[in-house]
Amino acid sequence: MITLVLADDHPVVRDGLRGIFTAEHGFEVLGEAGDGAEAVALAERVRPDVVLMDLRMPGTDGVHAIGELARRGNPARVLVLTTYDTDSDVLPAIEAGATGYLLKDAPREELFRAVRAAARGEAVLSPAVATRLMGQVRAPAREELSQREIEVLTLVARGGTNKDAAAKLFISEATVKTHLLHAYAKLGVKDRAAAVALALRRGLIELD
Repeated sequence: MITLVLADDHPVVRDGLRGIFTAEHGFEVLGEAGDGAEAVALAERVRPDVVLMDLRMPGTDGVHAIGELARRGNPARVLVLTTYDTDSDVLPAIEAGATGYLLKDAPREELFRAVRAAARGEAVLSPAVATRLMGQVRAPAREELSQREIEVLTLVARGGTNKDAAAKLFISEATVKTHLLHAYAKLGVKDRAAAVALALRRGLIELD
């Protein structure tokens, strides 16, 4: 018997998933959560084999919930079940510790197979996500951040403005902006929040 927790902010989706798994032999749904924080608390309490985790939820999102479960050493395998397959969704989820990534348009039998595989600790990826990840692997490696770009990102991560960073590093605000734009391009992101988050995850910058 594979035990499950369902984490999705849409009650209709949770109801549908509960009905699907309740009707299938070999599965037991232990509980439901409407956001990431609730999912972590529930998984800590009932210790399921697999957590089916949506990504974009109010409050604590799926990626942060996955990371928190990993940090706590929770043995549950997390299988992402979402409608989003962009790089900004897939890569952070896998880096956070997700065992698999499936899209909500997956057929019922594929969902069952994915949950069984996740429970065994096997990596599970929908074909679209696997193709996207292969593209990432085959793509030319992005340039490393320069020391100055790391310094600028570190100051920004600590809450500094462009003006603050310019004063601290004795450069102009325009130069700070240029360094940030170069860092965005190298990291493959579009704004400072995403740049800081990715740089922290990869250990490129540290916050004292």
